[in-house]
Amino acid sequence: MTIGETRKNERSQAQAEIPQDEQVRAPDGWTKTFTDPRLCAAIVDRLTFGGTIIETGTDSYRLAHTKAQHNGTS
Repeated sequence: MTIGETRKNERSQAQAEIPQDEQVRAPDGWTKTFTDPRLCAAIVDRLTFGGTIIETGTDSYRLAHTKAQHNGTS
């Protein structure tokens, strides 16, 4: 098995361990992951400070592309 195949398998296993509804979550849903509201607010503050947040919708292009590759379509 090549290094690339090993890494692909590791990513697939890690992705499979995360429940589908928790894989991609907008900042307003982070309180479900980080249950302490102050911790959640601090994390969001540090990630977004000085940045521009652009909401592009709810569907992840990368996730859809990866699923299509696993299903044999592109």
